[in-house]
Amino acid sequence: VKKGLRKFTSINVRSSECLDTHYYAVLIGAGATTVNAYLAIDSIYQRYTKGLFGKLSFEECVNRYIKAVNDGLLKIMSKMGISVISSYRGGLNFQSLGLSRGLVADYFPGLESKISGIGLSGIEDMIRKQHEATYSENIITLPIGGIYKYRHGGETHAYQAKTIHLLQTAVGNDSYELFKKYSKLMSEMPPIHLRDLLDFRLKNKAIPLQEVESVTHIRKRFGSGSMSLGALSKEAHETLAIAMNRIGGASCSGEGGEDEIRSVPRENGDNANSRVKQIASARFGVTATYLNNCNEIEIKMAQGAKPGEGGQLPGFKVTKEIAKLRHSTPGVTLVSPPPHHDIYSIEDLAQLIYDLKQINPKARVGVKLVASGGIGTIAAGVAKAKADIILISGHNGGTGATPQTSVKYVGLPWEMGLTETNQILTLNNLRHKVVLRTDGGIKTGRDVVMAAMMGADEFGIATTSLVAMGCIMVRQCHSDTCPVGICTQNEELRKKFTGTPEKVVNLFTFIAEEVREILAEIGFKTLDEIIGRTDLLKQVSRGAANLDDLDFNPLLVQADPGDHPRFCKEKIRNEVPDTLDKQILIDALPLIQSGQKVELSYSVKNTDRTVGARLSSHLVTDFKNKNFPENHIKIKLRGSAGQSLCAFGVKGIKFEVVGDCNDYVGKGLSGATISIRPPRASELETSENTIIGNTVLYGATSGYLFAAGQAGERFSVRNSGATAVVEGAGTNACEYMTGGCAVILGEVGDNFAAGMTGGMAFVYDPKDNLGNVINQSSVIWQRVETQHWSDFLRSTIEKHVEETASEHAKKILYDWDLSKKDFYQICPKEMLDKLEHPISLKELEKKAV
Repeated sequence: VKKGLRKFTSINVRSSECLDTHYYAVLIGAGATTVNAYLAIDSIYQRYTKGLFGKLSFEECVNRYIKAVNDGLLKIMSKMGISVISSYRGGLNFQSLGLSRGLVADYFPGLESKISGIGLSGIEDMIRKQHEATYSENIITLPIGGIYKYRHGGETHAYQAKTIHLLQTAVGNDSYELFKKYSKLMSEMPPIHLRDLLDFRLKNKAIPLQEVESVTHIRKRFGSGSMSLGALSKEAHETLAIAMNRIGGASCSGEGGEDEIRSVPRENGDNANSRVKQIASARFGVTATYLNNCNEIEIKMAQGAKPGEGGQLPGFKVTKEIAKLRHSTPGVTLVSPPPHHDIYSIEDLAQLIYDLKQINPKARVGVKLVASGGIGTIAAGVAKAKADIILISGHNGGTGATPQTSVKYVGLPWEMGLTETNQILTLNNLRHKVVLRTDGGIKTGRDVVMAAMMGADEFGIATTSLVAMGCIMVRQCHSDTCPVGICTQNEELRKKFTGTPEKVVNLFTFIAEEVREILAEIGFKTLDEIIGRTDLLKQVSRGAANLDDLDFNPLLVQADPGDHPRFCKEKIRNEVPDTLDKQILIDALPLIQSGQKVELSYSVKNTDRTVGARLSSHLVTDFKNKNFPENHIKIKLRGSAGQSLCAFGVKGIKFEVVGDCNDYVGKGLSGATISIRPPRASELETSENTIIGNTVLYGATSGYLFAAGQAGERFSVRNSGATAVVEGAGTNACEYMTGGCAVILGEVGDNFAAGMTGGMAFVYDPKDNLGNVINQSSVIWQRVETQHWSDFLRSTIEKHVEETASEHAKKILYDWDLSKKDFYQICPKEMLDKLEHPISLKELEKKAV
């Protein structure tokens, strides 16, 4: 590269060490043109000669391996937003964890190595030892290693049979003494996490335990992590929520929706409602009611255990109950889109935070980020966007329901992300304005105290709480075969669940008690006193013998907070400005309370954002038992509406806009009707001009949208229940749809219907261009064949004409018998055998027979 010769030659790497997709990704990312993993191929050949692959030919076996590696590489590239291998090659799109700075500077210029680590001499030492072991011992079978699942004699795992048994016995018998044995066993293990190489620097004299703040106070800082009902069984999910509500901690719904019944306290006083409701890229079951049944909303930008993937649910885990909560179809796979399709910049995130603070005027809003290099800059932007809580999620943890290629080598330890975030927020005078939370493999009081010293106010303890409920870490979460009824929807297996709220409460009590003991030992009365005090930590170990120069100083740097505290003293909600809803509520509430129909008119401008959300919030909280008829409250707007018009709008509200609208119209629509048309005096051809912006109807669960004009990009992404008619759409329309219907009376852009697993779409395509832009991987597309769907389509377009007076739609209806031949019907493959009304004449003939 330095000599300008790289493009004239290829670099082939021949390596016996290259076995998994991560290894290929690193080699290609570091500059390899091709990789010859000869030992992997030899291993396949050896098994082939033993007849272990049945009737498959050797070539087929190798091709399958190559396909698996290619799929893995594509997945890794897609997480980085890279489409072609030539853009990934040599780009060093990764971070170094534990490579010597000198080695990185010499061989990987441009790569960051924050904590330094192994150098050339360490690598040589490792190779020598490996060579000696290979040729000096009489090895019959190779060790399996246990990198993904604990195996005796393999890689060290924090949770092994002994530690799991000790913890479960401790919480089951309410024995703090046994918990201390578990904690001691954890601390005596070989180093696994970065914090295992640190210890406390004793600056104060020990104080009596009774002077330290109470267990009750400390427990309120704990959360049980974000795990959805779908990943967990109903019993496990509710047990966690009940336990956390008993101690004033935080349980999170995860991204899977939650039954409204849980917000009603039980007869015995227990409350199974999750205090924190999550809004993730999938937007499963995110309605106005869901967002008002909480006092904190968490935006999951990513998660530590599997960033870039989210909580995908295989079809066999989607039961009737799960499908109802997620507004989808039983038995149909639920893909969780990698990025947030409404967030492509910090401004977009600020808009979502604004939307959430309008739909729930009391809840605090948090943002979940994954520990990675540069996270401090992102966190500063998040704080400026008016977030109240920032969660730094570490690379480990998670429910284990993730592909093996994503269990390892994703994200960084929270120790690195948390310290960087704390430093940058402090330097920017933002630290005292937000609560910092962290999670990822926290297991003991010692972990909690270290996280506090690195800057955390609050702590998520998820996997450990599952272990306390009975999890035995068999790593079968994704297969619906959990033998202890925690991560399964199988009713027979769920009967084996033995977890109780008492066990979970005991766990958090023991951790809090251990925190108290450590605080007394190091001479502090409260956790607040040690938050951000990295000067109380010191590096005590270099880790493995071959680590030449591991250096934790970058983590332990202390930024000067000036006149502000090092922590968030007042856990307040950072308020956002009012919207047009303030006036709408003044005008409408007296009329609504008296039971009258309401019709109001206003001028609107593009700085009036999220109009309708605050009104919807009042309808689902103050009038929650009132079933408003459709269009009971009609609001007419004239002008250009700002972002997120009628976001999370509920049934009973109707918005009529004469003019145009910006992005996110009907985001999370929850039953309202939206009608948008140009002024009658306008001479614009509606089917050739854009009237609404990007990412319209993202995550809508019910309601209607009629727009006399084209929509921008990402129209109807993750729609799971709304019916919409527009007159053209940009790229990625109907992506990841799980329900509802989209009728598009005009051209659509590339990648139409990608990942669509539910709902229905119709496209008016007289030029027969759909075949060039549709993503056929999950859908079939055909002309409208059956009478039922022809009638449905016609009546939907008639409704569009009634709402918008669209001339373009009138022309289509005028000669319907000819026009309907120009429509394509798009249906997900997984839905074909689940439709009440088949889309094909052949299917009807089969039913008749």
